[in-house]
Amino acid sequence: MSKRDYYEVLGVERGAEERTIKKAYKKLAMKYHPDRTQGDKGMEEKFKEAQEAHEILTDSRKRAAYDQYGHAGVDPNRGGGHGQGADFGDIFGDVFGDIFGGGRGRQSRARQGSDLRYNLEMSLEEAVRGKDVEIRVPTLVECDICHGSGAKKGSSPTTCPTCKGNGQVQMRQGFFAVQQTCPTCSGKGKIISDPCTPCRGQGRVEKTKTLSVKVPAGVDTGDRIRLTGEGEAGESGAPAGDLYVQVNIREHEIFARDGNNLYCEVPLGFATAALGGEIEVPTLDGKVKLKISQETQTGKMFRLRGKGVKSVRSGSIGDLMCKVVIETPVNLSTKQREMLEEFDASLGGGKHRPKEQGFFDGVKKFFDDLTK
Repeated sequence: MSKRDYYEVLGVERGAEERTIKKAYKKLAMKYHPDRTQGDKGMEEKFKEAQEAHEILTDSRKRAAYDQYGHAGVDPNRGGGHGQGADFGDIFGDVFGDIFGGGRGRQSRARQGSDLRYNLEMSLEEAVRGKDVEIRVPTLVECDICHGSGAKKGSSPTTCPTCKGNGQVQMRQGFFAVQQTCPTCSGKGKIISDPCTPCRGQGRVEKTKTLSVKVPAGVDTGDRIRLTGEGEAGESGAPAGDLYVQVNIREHEIFARDGNNLYCEVPLGFATAALGGEIEVPTLDGKVKLKISQETQTGKMFRLRGKGVKSVRSGSIGDLMCKVVIETPVNLSTKQREMLEEFDASLGGGKHRPKEQGFFDGVKKFFDDLTK
């Protein structure tokens, strides 16, 4: 059974801080702890799942490996071997296998290679414009010496004499017949008397591949790029799996993205907000002029059409939404303070500040009602 994503288990975002992860784990641990669930096996499994996720995500080294390679990056069974007949599927070939349904629950015989996942981090600018990137992916590839057969050069695998090539044997228990994996060939249907030395009879060897990935313009966090046949090599010449490049966009200093639209906050001087004017605002293509209307209030949103992100699917272009924030003057000189006080006094009644006047009128009515 495939493991769930550790972030999904704890219910936190991929970029969550460690304290957020610990808080989420504590909440789940209290809910599913065996002392509180009275032997409920399902609850106990959820508790163990949360424990495992917490252990990985609160260890910076393990978390980095998991973020880059998925479950296989933290699989404790990747190392070690079992002599000449060691199965690379257990040693190295499980890399990411359980993420997309590959891994150990697969059928015997020659089987397709596991799918792999690679996490690709990009800046917002790179994602909006698209980019060709090179990535290095650890995987299993077909052995160049035996061409995937697992047999030493000049020899070939032979049909298993026990199961006659079926990979299964039938065991009788009274009136019942039970099929089991052949103990001689481990379900492969063939045996290798003289195994290939470089791959130790597995037909696959560990290798880090360098691949070029064309990232289309407009990708967003969570988008996946599929590279067919670039996953783990299959057993005994079976087809290779696929490689899924998963995109993650780094946080930007100025812009926030929501679909095809971009959002940013623009500080605006008090005088410009009151009198109107033009200001320069940033876009991903450079600065543009934005006309500010008179009596603009803080929080007002201005839309710059076509200055957002081009959709990777439909080709439509989003907008840039600029939220203005009125900046109160600071570090005033004595003369400036006097001028400002004089200006404030000149405003007189509430018609120049309707929101302020309305608020205090409401407060007065509230207390008047209380005293009635």
